[in-house]
Amino acid sequence: MKKKTLPIVDVKLDSIVGGGRAIGTLNNGCKIFVWGGLPGETVNAQITKKKSKMAEGVVTEVLESSPDRITPRDEIGYLSTSPWQIMNFEAEQNYKAALIEEAYELHDIVLPDKIEVYSDNQQYEYRNKIEFSWYWNKESEQLDLAFFRRGTHGKIPVDGTSLANPVINKTALAMRDLLRNKPDVRAYNLKTLLVRCDKNSHVAMQLYVSDPDFGLLSDNDIKQLGVSGFELIFSNPKSPASVITKRLQSWGTTNLTDTILDIPFTYAVEGFFQINIPVYEQALSDMKQWVIDNKPTVDLYSGVGTIGLTIGGPSVTLVEINEPAVIEMKRNISVLDREKAVKAILAPSEKALDYIVKDSTIIVDPPRAGLHEDVISKLLEVTPDRIIYLSCNPVTQARDVARLAEKYGVRYHRGYNFFPRTPHIEHLVILDLKK
Repeated sequence: MKKKTLPIVDVKLDSIVGGGRAIGTLNNGCKIFVWGGLPGETVNAQITKKKSKMAEGVVTEVLESSPDRITPRDEIGYLSTSPWQIMNFEAEQNYKAALIEEAYELHDIVLPDKIEVYSDNQQYEYRNKIEFSWYWNKESEQLDLAFFRRGTHGKIPVDGTSLANPVINKTALAMRDLLRNKPDVRAYNLKTLLVRCDKNSHVAMQLYVSDPDFGLLSDNDIKQLGVSGFELIFSNPKSPASVITKRLQSWGTTNLTDTILDIPFTYAVEGFFQINIPVYEQALSDMKQWVIDNKPTVDLYSGVGTIGLTIGGPSVTLVEINEPAVIEMKRNISVLDREKAVKAILAPSEKALDYIVKDSTIIVDPPRAGLHEDVISKLLEVTPDRIIYLSCNPVTQARDVARLAEKYGVRYHRGYNFFPRTPHIEHLVILDLKK
């Protein structure tokens, strides 16, 4: 049966909501959430999903433009990677502060100070990691790098993204051109291309393929890419994500090293590591002022340990559920010669509650879902003097702070623009036990 085509509608947009879309109201009273629009604009929007009381869509034409609107740098692919390229940077900063305030107001919490969102003003070329998909162009009969179209399963061919360090785009295009010259390579036997660089522009790359018999690249081919390390990886085609099923080929140095607050960290191409290191360092510097010197530190949801190992003090416990991250963490602990002072725990934070003790400073940096309820209950039971809470989702952070408000008050808070030109926001709160 042919899929029903959804209509294009005319709508006035009112505000931006959590998640980054603009919202308006259709003539029938239905709310519509759209990408590509700004508050105050009248637009035509293609509906992509429709339910009884709400719809989703993408702007196709701006009929009345906001004074905050600018031309996106990536006119073709900006919606896929950075949908806020359409607004000036001052507006972006203001919207992010407003979204933090709105998240806390939903839980009847008034933050004690004006909300500031820190930025180093590097709006583009800040990302040190990009994952590309692949697209076969039937007209030109050639391979292209691609991103997924926002809100659909379709793809859009690209030559890179302006968010990335330029060396990432350069090496990605080199791989595209190399594969274009191999007659048996098509988009269907490729999955993704993961490219990562360090502060010194050393690049490591992983090509994920869906064919376990995919031909190996020659040394000469890899050298022409300009990378320091390369891996060819078979990824089970039944998995939509690019997971490592088998490493087919490895060349050069595939691990990268960066310093965070002058502490060196080595990490794998596919491993978890910060995307925007300069802004992350500012957040860490702010957090460090609140670490209590004479108390041990417990760092929950610790990743590879970049928080606890930089600002955690002389006695640190790091708790992380992801085994590859803990392997990287332990390696970094060893390199830093801190085995006696730092304890690495492989466990979900909600299963490591015994490490939350009264005489400790607790640092949490949870995923978007926020703190597990068992962690909150343990904190309220044990009542350590201070909780340092960095979040990538102010909505769930505000929910957790509302729960903790039974015994804790907000001493300090600050937002961080880790991902300029996108709706993503990081927010730090310092919670002190009420006296």
